[in-house]
Parts: sequence; C-alpha cells; structure tokens
Amino acid sequence: MPMPKKRESFTQRVYRNIDRTVGRVAPRVSQGIDKIVETIDPVTAIKRKAARASIAAYSGQWNGASRSRPQTQNWSTLAGDADTDSLDDLPLLRERSSDLMRNSPIAKGAIETKCDSIIGVGLRPHPTIDYKYLGLTQEQAKEFNRQARRYFKTWADSEHCDTEKAGNFWAKQNLTLRSAFEKGDVFCVIPMMQQEYFPYETRIQLIEAERCSNPNDQIDTERLVAGVEKDNAGAPVKYHFLTKSPGSRIGDYSRDWTGINAYSPNGRRNVLHIYDQLRPGATRGIPDLASIIEPLKQLTEYTEAELQAAIISGMFTVFVKTETGEQTAPWQKPTPSGTNPEQSELGYGAIVDLADNESIDTANPGRPNGNFDPFVLAILRQIGIGLSLPYELLIKHFTASYSASRAALIEAWKMFKSRRKWFADKFCQPIYEAVITEGVLKGDLYAPGFVEDYHVRRAYLKAVWTGDAQPQLDPLKESKAATEKINNRTSNVEIESSLMMGLDWEDEVYPGIVKQNELLLEFGSSEEDDNQEGLFDDE
Repeated sequence: MPMPKKRESFTQRVYRNIDRTVGRVAPRVSQGIDKIVETIDPVTAIKRKAARASIAAYSGQWNGASRSRPQTQNWSTLAGDADTDSLDDLPLLRERSSDLMRNSPIAKGAIETKCDSIIGVGLRPHPTIDYKYLGLTQEQAKEFNRQARRYFKTWADSEHCDTEKAGNFWAKQNLTLRSAFEKGDVFCVIPMMQQEYFPYETRIQLIEAERCSNPNDQIDTERLVAGVEKDNAGAPVKYHFLTKSPGSRIGDYSRDWTGINAYSPNGRRNVLHIYDQLRPGATRGIPDLASIIEPLKQLTEYTEAELQAAIISGMFTVFVKTETGEQTAPWQKPTPSGTNPEQSELGYGAIVDLADNESIDTANPGRPNGNFDPFVLAILRQIGIGLSLPYELLIKHFTASYSASRAALIEAWKMFKSRRKWFADKFCQPIYEAVITEGVLKGDLYAPGFVEDYHVRRAYLKAVWTGDAQPQLDPLKESKAATEKINNRTSNVEIESSLMMGLDWEDEVYPGIVKQNELLLEFGSSEEDDNQEGLFDDE
C-alpha cells in the first residue's frame, strides 16, 4: 500500500514559491532570502543549501561544463594525461601534416615563413663568458670569446660537421626546425667520429620522428613511452631508433632497433630531442599543423573545386535545342549519304550552320565565384591564428596602412623571438657546448678549471644567439628612431645594430668602420667627403 503523501506546510509552500519566482531570477535577492531563512528556520536553510549543491553538481556552475544545456549536452570529451591524449593519434597526424606540406601551398608557405623568420640564414653564437666569476679581465674575456667564436665557426662552416655531409651547421638549423614543425619533433645525435681530413670529431646526425619507437613494437609502459626510456623521475635515459625509416621502400623490410643513451657517463649530451612540450609529462611533440589540419584540407579541396569550375566555365559549354525532340550528335551538320559527317567546333569569329528547328543555348556556371576571395580570407584568418601568424604575413599580402602592417609584423615577431630562443636552447647551444668542450679537451682552447669545476665550465660556455634582424617597412623611419634612442641614452649602438641588422657591433660593424676610415686616410678624401667630416670618425 503506497504511503500517503506528506502534506506541505504553509512555510514550505512560501519558500518554494520564493525559489521559483525570485531565487532563480535574481540571485542577490535569493541570497538575502537565504539569510532570512537561516535566522527563522535553520533546518530548512541547510536543506536549501544541500539542494543547491546537488543542482550545481549536475548542471555545472560554468556553462561550458553543463551537461543539460542543448548547446553542450552532446559534447563528448575524454580526460587523459599528455601521452594518453596524443600518442595514439601521432602517426596519422604526422602523415597528414607531411601530406599538407607536399600538396597545400598555404601549409608549406606558413611553415617556410616561420622557419625563414626564426632561423633565416642561421642563428650565430656570440660567446659571452662570465669573466668576473672566472677572475679574468675584460681583455682576456674578449680574447677567449674571439677564439671560441672562430673555433666554432670553422666547425660549423664545413659540411663535414654532418654525418651525411649534406649541409653545414647553418643549413641544418633550418632543416631541423622545419622537421620539428612538420612532424612534431626531431632528434639530433651527437657522435664522435675521427677523420683524417677534418680536425674535429664532433658530428651531428638528424633522425626523423617516426624512427623513434619502442623496440619490437612493444606496448608503452611507465618507463618506456614511444621509444623514449625514462627513469623514475620521468627524465629520458635512453632513446630507441629504428635503423631505417618505417616507411622506407629501399632494401629489406627488417625492423631493427638501436638504443642510444641520452647522456654519456661524464654528462655529455648524446641525443637532442627537439620538440615543444605543450603539456607537463608529454613525451613526444605534436605537429605544428595539428589543430588546423581539417580546415586546411577542406580549404585546399574547395580551392581545387573552384579552379576546376572556372576551367569548365572557360570552355563555354553550348547546347543545341530542337523543336522535334530528336537527338543528334552535338554540332553535327547534315551531310550527304555515304560521306563522313563533319564535326563543327567553336572558334574565333566562326559561323556555324544549324539544321532546321535547331537553336543555341548556353550554360553559365557563374565562375569565377565573386565570393571566393572574401570567404578564403576569412578562413585564412582563423588558420593564421592557429599558427600564430597574422594573415597578412601568412599570404604575403600587405594592403593595410603602414601602422596596421607594422603592428602585424610586431605581433608576429614576438612569436619569432620566442621560438628563436627556444630553438637556440634546444638545438644550437648544446651543440656549441659539445664543440667548445672538444676544443678545450684537445688543448685548442685554453680554459683553466674547465674540466674539474662544473661552475667554471658553465661560465666558459655562455653564449648569446642572434639571427636576422626584424623586417623594416620603412628603413628611414626605423633608422631615425634608432638614432634618437642612442642620442637619448635609452639604447646604444650595440643593441641597435643587433635589432636592425642582426650584426654584432664589436666584431662585425665596428671593424668595418675602422677599415673604412683607414682607406679614406690612405687614399685621401674629396671635397664632398670633407663636407661630411666626422661621419666615420673612430670613437
């Protein structure tokens, strides 16, 4: 027998009506009522709070977390760690990213733009040892910096620094960054190899992302993830590489792995893993195009469809209409019996005879599409945001004002500088340290205490990496602004030379000025040069 329904008291009905009419419409009024209820009936107040907590747990205080709103109720999500959310999708993401790099002009142009702006002709080291910590004078520090720069440049300029001898260190920078953007990560092994005709033993060898995988294709574990073997703290201790790319069609199809320790017993880096860690604990990198693969692919297909439609439209399709309804070969003239029919074709100023009861009708597909350009630009703006590139720079089309174009370049340059610093720390600096360390161990560079003391070694290995200067829309305005900053003592020639030309003042600019002054003194100067006295004065 069902239990009789408990009768609602007058007070409870009042509270329920207040909730319906006021509490949900005006939260502040409801809060005030809650305080009144707490004073009059504390037990009811506790029940009200518990009910509110249950509603919040079900529907979410944030609209984005609501499961009952129509806009989000079908939104399915998964909560996993960094590797769980990405490793299963990585192989397909790499393949599609590579396909876009081959077949999508926008994808290829975007990655090339980023690499050209970040790397340019190559990032160059400027040794800046901590001479105060080392107890050296400024002159001693300058001398070591010059020797270290010369020693490294000799190694970097030669293709023998690469195990494949396919390019020098400056060319390998661009290749490394492009591979990291395209595949998500790239590996650089730093072996020691002796050659009779090259005095250096340090080498670099680039390895594509697909070759790093678990030996014998075993499943991932806490200590072995996607070819990276880790210690208890999650730091890499060993990398496992396939001896050949899994997609190679040359030679046999055997799958053999080679393990390389991340560090030598003396702490030397053996393997550099260049990738942007987007989440804590992420073992591998994600392709730069990952978030825009779908819109890029659809935009490429849409562009091809519009191009084909425009080509078909250019063919000017013609149809022949008849009153009798009889079907004949299109544009075929009536011919005498026993002779081959002539096929009529459209031509410049051509006159075509038609049979009786025939007329001409044309099909106009309406191409080129007048809305094509605005629509594509709207999509490109979203793609540019996903790549951290202003769409003006993405499509190399500057039609806005000087101020707007300059603002777009400045925003892009913020990303370029950040990426340049990241790449220098991940790739350039470790290789520089390996080469300079070899020079010290061989006695080519004199650095007392380098081997024995870690802090001394770090003081000797400090360097600043610079690249191409920021582009200038109006060099005259930029030069005047730099001059004003120097005159106002808010900057100096060293900083401005680096910003405007990407050159080192002391080693690349000032020696040229001194040389020019010497030539002017040696060969004399014209009256025009005399009127510009002091232009090349040696400070």
